[in-house]
Amino acid sequence: MSEPLLLVDDPVAHVRRLTLNRPEQLNAMTTELCEALHEELRRTAIDRSCRAVVITGSGRAFCAGLDLHGYGQAPGNDGSDESRDRLGNQKHMSTLVLALRALPQPVIAAVNGPAAGFGLALALGCDIRYAAGSAVFRAAFINIGVSNCDMGTSWLLPRLIGASRSHELMLTGRRVGADEALQIGLVADVVDGDRLADRALEGATQIAALAPWGVRLTKRGMWTALEIPSEHAAIEFEDRQQIMSTFGAAPPEAVAAFLEKRPAEFAD
Repeated sequence: MSEPLLLVDDPVAHVRRLTLNRPEQLNAMTTELCEALHEELRRTAIDRSCRAVVITGSGRAFCAGLDLHGYGQAPGNDGSDESRDRLGNQKHMSTLVLALRALPQPVIAAVNGPAAGFGLALALGCDIRYAAGSAVFRAAFINIGVSNCDMGTSWLLPRLIGASRSHELMLTGRRVGADEALQIGLVADVVDGDRLADRALEGATQIAALAPWGVRLTKRGMWTALEIPSEHAAIEFEDRQQIMSTFGAAPPEAVAAFLEKRPAEFAD
């Protein structure tokens, strides 16, 4: 019996790890793998015991992009209309990037090797990125003759590293190593490959120890602020978030834990 395309485990309390599991194909994306990710994100979104998520790849790659031997057919495609089916495939992939943003829990990408094309988009759609020294990032769509503006990359990349750098990377399609990715702010940390899993779990554990409602509001607020056109409007949004959070159980527990000199224990 073959192994599942997506490995799911909970390595520490309140943390879920999703591992792309096509190592011989460098975890290249197919409709089956993409649908497995969609299904697991839907399950995780309603699981309040999960407070942080780690996504990584098995073997020596994070995700090398689309499987060039064929992506397959997205759910609902029936072969009766080629243009509709191609759009169905496209949306099947692009909505996965949106699903990462919509997930209540923060998502950490543990980039253990090449992240190209859709693999880059998957990493960009996460909230935090840690990389092994062997990680390589590449906006690769342009190298197969299509636009590099795909899977949310044209929106996400400039917001993470700035427009000028993004234009250069998008128009040349060149590879970016882990050290350069750290220098330009694409990743938050670079560690030796054998430490990457621990580094990702360390970050996830820090998040999971915090008040879940406050974390979820922070994730939503940070992404929303990227689309708010003025500081005034952003502060109006923040004000309402903050008042919402003060009615939760977390603030009294945080104050009590501080006064009693003990770690806070947050329920969700």
